[in-house]
Order: sequence, then C-alpha cells, then structure tokens
Amino acid sequence: MEQYHKLMFLMFIVFCIATDRVRGYATVTGTVFCDQCKDGEISLFDYPVSGIKVSVTCSDGDGQVYMTREETTNWLGGYVMRFDGQPDLSNCYAQVSDIDGTLQGSSNCSIAIGPAKKAKLMFSMFGMAMYNVDGLLTQPSQPMSSCPKPETPKPAPQVPVRSPSIPAIPSPQFKLPPLPPLPPMPPMPFVEPSACSHQYWTRPEYKCYWRALSPDTKVAVAFGVIAGRKYGTDITLWEALQGRGEAYKTLLREATTSLLNSYNSFQFPYSPISVITDTNLALVANSQRRVLLTALRFLRANSGSGKVTCRFTPCH
Repeated sequence: MEQYHKLMFLMFIVFCIATDRVRGYATVTGTVFCDQCKDGEISLFDYPVSGIKVSVTCSDGDGQVYMTREETTNWLGGYVMRFDGQPDLSNCYAQVSDIDGTLQGSSNCSIAIGPAKKAKLMFSMFGMAMYNVDGLLTQPSQPMSSCPKPETPKPAPQVPVRSPSIPAIPSPQFKLPPLPPLPPMPPMPFVEPSACSHQYWTRPEYKCYWRALSPDTKVAVAFGVIAGRKYGTDITLWEALQGRGEAYKTLLREATTSLLNSYNSFQFPYSPISVITDTNLALVANSQRRVLLTALRFLRANSGSGKVTCRFTPCH
C-alpha cells in the first residue's frame, strides 16, 4: 500500500510539471467556396476552391488591430490557423485577401467578394480552443451557363394619369320620367274582424272589395263539381247572392257571402276551405234539414253574431 501511494504521488508531480510547460493554443478554421452562379450565397453549384489567401485580423475594444495571421487554402478549400498560448479570438474576423494563381483551380475564381466574417467559438477546454468561420466566397468573371436565371420582376401596371389641364368630362345624367300616380287602394280590413251580409256585397259602392273572386266567377269554379251539378255551370256568384225563398238557394247565397267574407278578413269565423267543404257536405247529404242548418250557421257568421260589424267604406 505504501508503494502505491508513492507511485500516485510521483505521477501527480509529473502531471504538474507537464501542465506547467503547456502554454495552450487556439485554432481558426474555415472554407472558401467558388460562387459559380455569382448569387452571393453558397448553393448546390458551388465548390471549395484552393489557392486562396485568407487573412484573420483581431482587434481590441477600441478597434486597434493587435494580431493578424494569413494562410492559403489547401486543395480541399480549407484553411487552419494556429495561435499559441490562450488568446481570446472572439473579436477576430476572416476574409479573402489575395489569390495565389500558382495553385491549381484558383484561376477560375479570381474575384474576392463578401464582407469579413467573425470567428465563432466552437469549444474550449484544457487550454485548447477552436474557432470556426462561416464559408467565404470568391467568384468567376462570368457566371456558369447552367445556373438558374434570376426571375425578372413584372413591371407594375401603368395607370393612366389624366392631365390636370384637361378637365374631366362628366358622364351624362339620365333621369327617368316620374311614374304616374297609382290609383287609390280600397280599404283593406284584413287584420280587423269584419262580417258583411249579402246586401253589402251586392251594392255598387263596395265592388272594390271583390279581390280574390269577381262577380262573374262561376259557382262551379268557386265551390267545385258538386255545387256545379246542383246549381248548374252557368250561374255566377253575383247571381248566387240574389237567391231566396228556397233552402238550397238560401244555402248558396249565405255560402257565397261567407266565402267572400273569409277572403276579406283573417278573423272571419270560417276560412275559404271550410266554407267550401261545409257547403259540399250539406249538398251531398241530400237532407233539407242539413242544408238549412248549414245556411243558418253561415248567416249567423255573416251577420257578425251581434259582436262584429261590417267595416266596408265606399270605394272611390
């Protein structure tokens, strides 16, 4: 065990002596490319170029250069610069400085372009530091023929400008002639309850209320085939309002009156469909009692049952 401790102590002394003699160093690496398409960036058509001189310049916080180094790219287009000691190269820049025409391949890319690029620290340990510089570019005198052509921007559409000395000609204004006045509309008591007897519907001053049906409309058309067979196909609604003295004539008169009232007022007790249906059911029953009862119900509705009045006003 004592010999083991002596051996470890000896190795520690040797390590201290060795590390004391090591001063450390830093390297800067990068690559120069031939920009064959002369587009100012590294693309698929570009390749590393040899024989290019690259200079690395370091300056302090006041912009004073305190160190510079120059190296020529190898046949892979790369360069490596070593700085002994442990210098801080975070404020160093690399750029293409000259072309060495004696090296193969350099004559095709003989124009140095682009600004200087800063060295970036990649790692630092045990007194060693490595910096890398993004790719530098050189260009040929003419771009390669197979390079893609840059897109030419389309010219902006030319907007015609009117000369200020020529006044704009106003477009002619066409005015339509005024429309003739419409005839006055008859009163429309649609939303108000109204019930008028057959006497009102036969007066000339109230003919304007015949809207859905006209006085010349046939009974067979208004009430259907059953009524047409019973009363004939030639009798009109105006003639139906004149019937009296017989059960079937009274039914037709009051049914016609109820049908006109149902079209005239939404609040009439019967709708047009119900008036037509009840009339045909009474005719089909072939019972005088049924005919009189149906006529009586229509008569009561047409008179307003003592609650609703006729809201007709004379037509103008």
